[in-house]
Amino acid sequence: MSSDSDSPDPLSSPDSPPPQTPPNLHQNTIDPGAHWLIQKFGGTSVGKFAVKIARDIVSNYVDNHKVAIVCSARSGSTKALGTTNLLLKASSEVFQRPVVGTSQTSGYVTPGTSNTSLNHDWTSPLHSPSGSSGPRFPSRSVQPNYGLSSSLMMSSVPPPSENDEPPFFETVDLIRSEHIMAARASITSLAILRELEEEIEKDCDALRSFLLAIQVIYEMSPRSKDTVIGFGERMACKLMTAVLRDQGVDAEYVSLDSVVPDMEEDFDMHGPTLDQRFYDRLAVTLAERVKQCGSRVPVVTGFFGPVPGSLLRQIGRGYTDLCAAVLAAGLEASELQIWKEVDGIFTADPRKVLTARVIPIISPEEAAELTYYGSEVMHPFTMEQVIRKKIPIRIKNVENPRGLGTVIHPNSDLDASETGEILLPEPVSLDKLDYLQMVDQGHKKLPTAVTIKERIVILNVNSNRKSVSHGFLAGIFGTLDRYGVVVDLISTGEVHISMAIEDTHEKKVMDRLVKDLEKYGTVTLQRGMAILSLVGKLKKMVGIAGRMFTSLAQGNVNIEMISQGASEVNISCVIQGRDAAKALNLIHQSCLQIKVEERRGRVGPWLF
Repeated sequence: MSSDSDSPDPLSSPDSPPPQTPPNLHQNTIDPGAHWLIQKFGGTSVGKFAVKIARDIVSNYVDNHKVAIVCSARSGSTKALGTTNLLLKASSEVFQRPVVGTSQTSGYVTPGTSNTSLNHDWTSPLHSPSGSSGPRFPSRSVQPNYGLSSSLMMSSVPPPSENDEPPFFETVDLIRSEHIMAARASITSLAILRELEEEIEKDCDALRSFLLAIQVIYEMSPRSKDTVIGFGERMACKLMTAVLRDQGVDAEYVSLDSVVPDMEEDFDMHGPTLDQRFYDRLAVTLAERVKQCGSRVPVVTGFFGPVPGSLLRQIGRGYTDLCAAVLAAGLEASELQIWKEVDGIFTADPRKVLTARVIPIISPEEAAELTYYGSEVMHPFTMEQVIRKKIPIRIKNVENPRGLGTVIHPNSDLDASETGEILLPEPVSLDKLDYLQMVDQGHKKLPTAVTIKERIVILNVNSNRKSVSHGFLAGIFGTLDRYGVVVDLISTGEVHISMAIEDTHEKKVMDRLVKDLEKYGTVTLQRGMAILSLVGKLKKMVGIAGRMFTSLAQGNVNIEMISQGASEVNISCVIQGRDAAKALNLIHQSCLQIKVEERRGRVGPWLF
């Protein structure tokens, strides 16, 4: 592929002829027997490693698999400049007054932008300038229905002066500049770059126009907020599509804005919650949309349009993972890959435990427990969408694409050595296989991981004996439900209950909660605590609890509360937050480390 590094800035010489489309683009295999592989990339990966994703990851899979890519909104150069954070900021700025206000706030229109820009053709492909022979990026997006009349959006009031610009104009400009800089740093082809910059400009113009329309009606509905957030995934996927084509991959941008509205005709979409039937139908719809790409590699927006009750409210900011999981289920993929900036799931937080190692295989139940108790793995509901279809999930590192990663396998009883090479482009190391066989084939059963969850409060309630035991518990749980308090751990007696909850609620909320609970007995709070959890198939590990608590006692770590789930997948206890790092290392050393005399075969540095 020819280089354009010596060419002038495309913005400074708009009449220069664009280069030809790179020949021999990589495409998805047309083998009808090939299975789909879904690769999901997070915002940080898209923000920092877009070129590496295209060159070192996607290119190694597309020739032998049918690959579909799902992208989150791009992270910025700092956390505050992350696209989703900026979009949320812009949403909150809609009703703020400009620096120099006027009485005609409803008359704002985008300065320097004609009203026709509000009718941006979302169905048109990402195409090169007229008459050029540059590449095209077809889009399957459909005109979004924002629920606003054209007469309302097309305000004819003259635009205010520059000093009267709404505060969100500056935020949208930040989003624009972050994406423009990323495009120029990642793309060498002038034709592709020029086309992408045009799309970024159009998206930012459309975003300003939409926010101005919200300002006119003076109402930001949950659905409108979802629409604003959706701009992040659209721009990230357009960037990723351009980078892929620049690196020789025949990619196609696929927007899912219209997927859910299209389902309303044959599905009851007006219930208070989204049940499994909705996700099953969504999986079929997403799969049909992606299959339309043919041999091109679809780059799919993690945002899949407005849903009943709001996407953010129903699902939260993890909707991109959920979208990838639902798509994998619909396509009956052979594997869902979640690409992060870590080598996989570790036996402990490697930032706190230097001897922590990557877990080669883990059950969905163990992964769910780690997610609940502090490790950022994957939301259990998202895992369920693929696990119920018997599809494995692999966590891999963008910076180390040849690493094994961690497999969350639907067969909970599968030995680590049986994973073989699940869609791996590299051979498995003999040293690693020796280790896997040693641990998982009877040499010595070990717990899977230890994790810590900090910023915990213990809430103790001692009954005043004015209520019987069942009324005592019912009253407490009813009160917690009214305040929306989620309990992480619980230990109960007939007239006493201790609960561990996250210390994320405002002080006035906690004060009111304590006051309401005092009708059932004496209430005390212990702040600055942490939950320590040992996770694994502990049912058959005789003496593991004794070893855990003995190690803590020998390390002078006091235990405030103990809990073990009925599934016997974890043993948890609450300790002082100041002892968190020490306790984590103590348990990892005593319960998860393989002693030197217990190792066999060759041991490489990967173990440590």
